[in-house]
Amino acid sequence: MFSDKFLIKDIIAKRVAQELKPGQLVNLGIGLPTLVANYIPQDMNISFQSENGMVGMGKLVSSGENDPDIINAGGQHVTLLPQGSFFDSSMSFAMIRGGHVDVAVLGALEVDEKGNLANWIIPNKLVPGMGGAMDLAVGAKKVIVAMQHTGKGKPKILKRCTLPLTARAQVNLIVTELCVIEVTSDGLVLKEIHKYTNVKEIQSLTDANLIIPDNIRIMNV
Repeated sequence: MFSDKFLIKDIIAKRVAQELKPGQLVNLGIGLPTLVANYIPQDMNISFQSENGMVGMGKLVSSGENDPDIINAGGQHVTLLPQGSFFDSSMSFAMIRGGHVDVAVLGALEVDEKGNLANWIIPNKLVPGMGGAMDLAVGAKKVIVAMQHTGKGKPKILKRCTLPLTARAQVNLIVTELCVIEVTSDGLVLKEIHKYTNVKEIQSLTDANLIIPDNIRIMNV
């Protein structure tokens, strides 16, 4: 449906941003989730945390506009808001493990209908490690997965994850370029769809069975 990867990522990031509320402490995972900060209104008081030791993280910036000393957990250059602060990694993970993060926005390789998350390794491929994903998935009060709906044409929303898990039953909401899905005790509920798709297409691209309510909304992106 969408051929432009940049457009896809922006659709997802913009929709995730709408889930955030003033006063929240929010952690943005490496990759696509970092774009969410670009879609927060300037007058909305949200504190973004980066697990490498920063609160008050702002938008991504391009080279030439950046301070070389201010980077997020993925090594990307970001801004620091006036109220921002720096601290060591032990303090950062104390915040995460202590339940002080309101929302964690994470990318994913796979998510399943039980809210299980796999986002750190594909077997037999070299990866740097799991990072803080396991801590964030169980430490945050709400976990939002922000990811493309399929990977190389294959579903990423499954009946059961096939890759090694990051966390069990921790995902609350899944946002893709096609739809918004809520994880419930009854299964995956399709809450919103993009205006250029339909329920039949979304289900065909989803391995898990979706619960289809009568009042599905159109994504505001």
